[in-house]
Amino acid sequence: MMFAFELHEIRAAELHRRAADARLAREARRARRASRRARADRGAAVPEEIHSAGRGRHGIPGTV
Repeated sequence: MMFAFELHEIRAAELHRRAADARLAREARRARRASRRARADRGAAVPEEIHSAGRGRHGIPGTV
């Protein structure tokens, strides 16, 4: 009887660990998603900052 109870305790502890790992993974995904959304919102608010570094290859030749 004691052996069955110990097996039950081991299984229950493993299930608790798996659930905690799943919660942590879900929280990390949620945080990454929120971070991407925040970056996208900031980028959409000020698009001129992204593309204001210069003309690159598409400028008029001879004019610098």
